[in-house]
This record gives sequence, C-alpha cells and structure tokens, in this order.
Amino acid sequence: MSEITNDFQFEEGELLFIDKPVGWTSFDTVNFIRSLLKRYHKINRLKVGHAGTLDPLASGLLLLCTGRMTKQIQHFQDQDKVYTGSMQLGITTPSYDLETEIDAHFPTEHLSLEEIENTTQNFIGKIAQMPPQYSAIKVGGKRAFDYARKQKTIKLEPREVHIHDFTLTAIELPTIEFRVACSKGTYIRSLVHDFGKSLNNGACLTALRRTNIGDYSVDDALSMEQIKELILQTAPAPTDL
Repeated sequence: MSEITNDFQFEEGELLFIDKPVGWTSFDTVNFIRSLLKRYHKINRLKVGHAGTLDPLASGLLLLCTGRMTKQIQHFQDQDKVYTGSMQLGITTPSYDLETEIDAHFPTEHLSLEEIENTTQNFIGKIAQMPPQYSAIKVGGKRAFDYARKQKTIKLEPREVHIHDFTLTAIELPTIEFRVACSKGTYIRSLVHDFGKSLNNGACLTALRRTNIGDYSVDDALSMEQIKELILQTAPAPTDL
C-alpha cells in the first residue's frame, strides 16, 4: 500500500478501492468501514455505499463511496466490468455456484475442447440473461434469494446484457478457468449456468474475482486490513479536556 496521508475527507466524499475477500457480503464491507469511521473519526452520521454488489463467494474490486461521493454511485455502477473465475462442468446447483448443494450430475467425457471453446461464441454480444433465483433482485419488497431459501420459486424477467469478451483461459476437465468482460447487470453465475446448458450439460461457478470496474483496477485496491489501517492512521488526534 502506498504511503498514507491525512488528506482523506470522508464526510466531503471519498472513493475507496476495496479488495473484498471471499466470505464478506458487500454490505458487510460497507458496515465495517462505516463502523470504523464512527468509532475513530467520530462521524456518527455518514453516507457510505458501494457501487455494484459482489456475491459473498466472490472476491475482488468493490468501489465504496462516502459522503457526497455517494451521489456518483450510479455513474460507477454503469461502468463495464471484468471478471476472472472458474467453473466446473458436469454439475448444477440451485444457486448456480457453491452456495447450495449439487442437484444434478452430467457426464463430461464426451465433450471435446473444440466444442467447449466454440460454445463461448454463443454468448458474445447482446444476450438476454435470466437472473438466478438466488439473487439480490427485489420482488414484492423482498430479495429473490429470500424466496429461494424458503424453496419458493418466483418469476424473474430476463435482462439484456452485453458480453464483450468470454475467453477460456485454461481447460482441465471438468474445471475451466475463464475471463469475462461485460456490461453492468451481468450475472456471471447465470452466464456459467447457461454455458453448461448450451453444451447440453451442466456447469457451476466455483470461483469468481472482479478485477476491473471501468478504468479502475483491483491492483490499486486495499485489503480489509489496509483500509482499517488507513482509517486508524488518518483519525484525528484526541484532544485534552
């Protein structure tokens, strides 16, 4: 991490680059930083928001806005995204990732590398994508995943998204590693699930990392320990009464 200065104006507005770890929700990250600012900077009421949700099982770049910078959240959300990750062919789960148990198995021995690689072309450009039942989309005032966890199926509408690039970077069946560049609103879990269906097979997302949001890179992001250190070191010195 570069040298910490005291130039941060969290109330006026800051854009923070966070490398969200696996296991944290995006809201966990927001609440963690808000609580640190309240405790060490004595800022009791501060707007803090993130510009684009990352699933708990995903890691990578999370843009976090404070103060007046929260007015620009939509601008950051509208930027294209880049992800790297891995999938496993031959299985499916209700959540399209490893959050839920495997519900189906498929043989993969008959699949050729050429067939697998060519199938990516089915998803380049504008596509209609169905969000996962296990998603944060609100339906009737509740998140879709709240219904899904109660075994209730709800009707979700397909969304038009744009896949700029879908490259398989390594294939060692049943595991495939990939890179995806896409528009806002793209569900990589759905892309992987649909990729498996296009092969008349199954596929489940096993790892995901967001590396870029627009021109911003995870290479410039702070870990949770580093953001905590930044907030502690930029806190005002206590005054003697």
